[in-house]
Amino acid sequence: MFLCLYLHSLLRNNNPKIKITMGVNTTTAAPKTYSQEEAFKASLDYFKGDDLAARVWVNKYALKDSQGSIYELTPNDMHKRIAKEIARVEQRYPNPMSEDEVFDLIKDFKYIVPQGSPMAGIGNPYQIASLSNCFVIGNDGDSDSYGGIMKIDQEQVQLMKRRGGVGHDLSHIRPKGSAVKNSALTSTGIVPFMERYSNSTREVAQDGRRGALMLSVSINHPDSEDFIDAKMEQGKVTGANVSVRIDDEFMRAVKDNKKYTQKYPIFSENPKKTREIEAEKVWKKIVHNAWKSAEPGILFWDTVINESVPDCYADLGYKTVSTNPCGEIPLCPYDSCRLLAINLFSYVEDPFTEKASFNFELFKKHVAAAQRIMDDIIDLELEKIDAILEKIDADPEGGEIKSVEYNLWKNIQTKAKEGRRTGIGITAEGDMLAGLGIQYGSDEGVDFSVKIHKTIALEAYRASVYAAKDRGAFGIFDAEREKENPFILRLKEADEKLYYDMLEYGRRNIALLTIAPTGTTSLMTQTTSGIEPVFLPVYKRRRKVNPNDKDSRVDFVDEVGDSWEEYVVFHHRFKEWMKVNGHEITDDYTQTELDELIKASPYYKATSNDVDWLSKVKMQGAVQKWVDHSISVTINLPNDVSEDLVGKLYLEAWQAGCKGVTVYRDGSRSGVLISNEEKKESEDGESNSPFPTTRPQTLNADVVRFQNNKDKWIAFIGLIDDKPYEIFTGFADDEDGILIPRWVTNGYIIKNRNEDGTSRYDFQYVNKRGYKTTIEGLSHKFNPEYWNYAKLISSTLRHGMSIDKVVDLINSLQLDSESINTWKNGVARALKRFIADGTKAPKQKCSNCNSSNLIYQEGCLTCQDCGSSKCG
Repeated sequence: MFLCLYLHSLLRNNNPKIKITMGVNTTTAAPKTYSQEEAFKASLDYFKGDDLAARVWVNKYALKDSQGSIYELTPNDMHKRIAKEIARVEQRYPNPMSEDEVFDLIKDFKYIVPQGSPMAGIGNPYQIASLSNCFVIGNDGDSDSYGGIMKIDQEQVQLMKRRGGVGHDLSHIRPKGSAVKNSALTSTGIVPFMERYSNSTREVAQDGRRGALMLSVSINHPDSEDFIDAKMEQGKVTGANVSVRIDDEFMRAVKDNKKYTQKYPIFSENPKKTREIEAEKVWKKIVHNAWKSAEPGILFWDTVINESVPDCYADLGYKTVSTNPCGEIPLCPYDSCRLLAINLFSYVEDPFTEKASFNFELFKKHVAAAQRIMDDIIDLELEKIDAILEKIDADPEGGEIKSVEYNLWKNIQTKAKEGRRTGIGITAEGDMLAGLGIQYGSDEGVDFSVKIHKTIALEAYRASVYAAKDRGAFGIFDAEREKENPFILRLKEADEKLYYDMLEYGRRNIALLTIAPTGTTSLMTQTTSGIEPVFLPVYKRRRKVNPNDKDSRVDFVDEVGDSWEEYVVFHHRFKEWMKVNGHEITDDYTQTELDELIKASPYYKATSNDVDWLSKVKMQGAVQKWVDHSISVTINLPNDVSEDLVGKLYLEAWQAGCKGVTVYRDGSRSGVLISNEEKKESEDGESNSPFPTTRPQTLNADVVRFQNNKDKWIAFIGLIDDKPYEIFTGFADDEDGILIPRWVTNGYIIKNRNEDGTSRYDFQYVNKRGYKTTIEGLSHKFNPEYWNYAKLISSTLRHGMSIDKVVDLINSLQLDSESINTWKNGVARALKRFIADGTKAPKQKCSNCNSSNLIYQEGCLTCQDCGSSKCG
């Protein structure tokens, strides 16, 4: 039985190794495989030298089996695989697109780009996985029994192992202290279950990734404040994003400074528990935590529900309860969505010239094709779900163990068949506007973006109506249910013929549109991400070089002896602007010259740090009117903004019609409290630490070189008010081209973010030509063991321990490793430079006369009795 099901699964997915003829199994020649290096080299040529895009594609999307054998050499091999499968589905319906037609739309990431799971999974015979990017789950009847809670826990794990991101809402769980009929007598509330779900997420690996989880709760729930505070304690709920569902009544109470009544069950006419709160006080807590740690996000739930087309079918199982992890797809329990992005920059003709224009006719044609492809992907997803169900059937576990997983996928299958939800989005909005010479965030920019998204809405819905005519409407379509929906009414106002065609033929898909983040997708389209502006038009990277190559330039040698060349990286479309406008693309620009280039370009004052935050919120609200799901967008703020500004942005987002909003204040992730106890303050209200409680993004830094025995060392010491705040140190190289040139004695330590959201520390200095040079990932340059001790020492410095006491602490460390002891001595020596002259040395005696009358003098330990001095 298992063998039959397994072979059937392989055949369904077009496994190239298996061929069945007249009931006889014949094995064909194994397909050609490539090494990682072969695929990377070919992809590097494909991406015209963009090694980051090449590595991302090879590692995440190239077809490979569980042994790591790679079956695709370049992305166009992948595009052919996808086109073949889409064309196979097309043959089921009237007027099918050919494989070549589909390939021309998706090749080179130029026009239509299936995202993530569809890109990796379509036509993949080596992996039994879903094509859905995201899911929402929940219990029938909102059960908050332990059985129901454990069922959700298992369901999210089962989905994550199939590569899906998951969201679910906790508003159904009884608040803390509620009576329960078990030995505990009262419930523990929401927070312990947040931790359970978070921990489960962290345990699941998805092709080398952790799972992704969104937890939400209604502000109407009596435990919502505990939910809001849960992530403020270090180490808690680290495996989930959290968002608060906020209703209009609460927002009005905030505006009018009124009280608000929380209930359980939420919004019940006959609640078991009520709690009256000061709305503004809770609002300030939300704002403070978001300012401090970038969470919680906010979901304006009445806007979500009122605008939702699927909620017209709430009584049939389509009541929206939560969102996917990035917030762009609000979903009902057991529904899922697949994502696709349209590359907006590719429709700009003669970009960066006075003749630049947007080809709306081609764009409309391709939006229709994209919606058709999305509908085909639903059929492919249903095949994948069949394979998953067959796999579960064939698994050796008993039926009782498999029942939760089996029923989960049956529920998902039902929703996919019945609603046929799609997720068409975009990428390259920032580059599109720049290519047209329109400043991102300007009134003109907002107006043009709205025109683009209105066009997508009309053409995607038109394509869904025509698909319904040819293929049939989604199973529960009922125009009467939708007639008062605000989104449908906007379509009617914009295009009455489309509306009346929809009344006649129905619609193929229950909901169609979104704007998702397109992180790795935008690396491969080589454009700005999603709806966001450009992050930076120019930045700096490194490449490894062979120091024996006479043509190589060695800017520094790292701690393991590898040689590196630093070079300027231009954002791909900024480079295109340079070419069009006759600017040479070279590494030889000074920082001043680069600044002048940016000033002359359409990217000037249009980066993520430049765009006026309130205008970005208004733009999101205006575009949201033409997106039936939601928009994933983060408002990036500098470190020094006030909490009041965050509150104003949230309020403006609600008034502008946004469905959700997230802010990220630069460096705010490091502002999460170490414990759930607030720092004690002195009587005058000042912190008892002399340093800021949140690390500034940029610190002045001293570079200290020293030698222990034959080893040469280097230390980077971050300073506040000329006092040590943090330290990074380790071995330096013997060559002049070490991490930095020998003449560099100071610079800046800058806290930055990696693409995955983790933090890193970079060192920046100004070279002799006035050009800024940055060394990325300073915290990872040295031995990890050194770094762990450096964190301990930096912590003591940041909390105000006097430097002489810190040096004494370092000297007292009992360490087994000789190299660590050498490192320890070097750190002590580096920090001694900052001890004020005349400071008495604790617990030490002169090695010459045994006197304890020792003081620090210019960083050296000097005996006041005999005059001997020791600087090591």
